[in-house]
Amino acid sequence: MVRDDEARMLAVVAACDDPEKLRTIEANARKRGADGLVDASFRKRVEILPSENPGTLEHDFWRSVYTLETVLTEERGRKTRLSRTRQKVDRMGVHQTLADWALKEGTTDGFDMLLERGMPEFCGEAVVLRHPDEFESHIVAAARHHLEAADVDIAEVTAYRRSRRLDDPV
Repeated sequence: MVRDDEARMLAVVAACDDPEKLRTIEANARKRGADGLVDASFRKRVEILPSENPGTLEHDFWRSVYTLETVLTEERGRKTRLSRTRQKVDRMGVHQTLADWALKEGTTDGFDMLLERGMPEFCGEAVVLRHPDEFESHIVAAARHHLEAADVDIAEVTAYRRSRRLDDPV
């Protein structure tokens, strides 16, 4: 019975495009200990939050930002925004922000926080590796180096489901 209920709710999550409804499903699933449903509703919510075209570098980037902001908000009990990241994007753009993260000596706080929470697929370096044609080869190599140095499975983070582009056939 519980399995049928969870399967039904997973179908609801898959079809849902309302972040608040997904937040409610996630909270209820957390109370019931339905970890699979918690994860599915969380991932769907951060998937639909970005306004950029799914499948684009920008959408993938903002999905990562929303992931970390959401996790930090829940952990801290108050709304948390990555102000410095948002300011940098306003000044330099998404592409340059990702390139700077990849080329940085060492790692960023966001990278470390996402790794600590078991979400390497949302790191900026993973975004770079999922969009290698958007960057020069030395930037892609630097992103790969950061992930490999942290013992992240490169195949797993690059295979993380990319959003379907709006113009992709169904």
